[in-house]
Amino acid sequence: MKKKSVTRKTRKTTPRPVKRSPNVVLAPVRGAERRKVGHVTLEVGRAGSARVKRMTYPSGYRWSTHMKPIVGTDLCMHAHVGFLVQGEVHVEYADGCVVEFKAPQVVAIDPAHDAWVVGAEPVVLVEFDFEGDTVRRLGMPDAHRHV
Repeated sequence: MKKKSVTRKTRKTTPRPVKRSPNVVLAPVRGAERRKVGHVTLEVGRAGSARVKRMTYPSGYRWSTHMKPIVGTDLCMHAHVGFLVQGEVHVEYADGCVVEFKAPQVVAIDPAHDAWVVGAEPVVLVEFDFEGDTVRRLGMPDAHRHV
């Protein structure tokens, strides 16, 4: 007995549109407290005894312009430790030392600094801290020093 040859028709399919994911770098952080301070958007969540913060600094932001009037100190006295996800930041210490960070990069910024966003892209920093105990808990100096 002979086998019959079967011809199958193939249907042309239209490609489905690709769904784009929202930009998770800037999407709201679930479970975090969200607030704005001096043009900076802060989203803060707890992780054990630490805080994890996503800080978004807009283009044109400078600490001495936008935060100094709110905080009342000449320089930012907080330590910043984390991961720079997006953007570029310029840091200047009281002794004239300059450090620049460009994403993606791990950052550790000692207290007593001024800093600003470089360029048109907002800076997004995921930061880890222990509120007023960050410097001690992370073994950082209380101000910038050359080693």
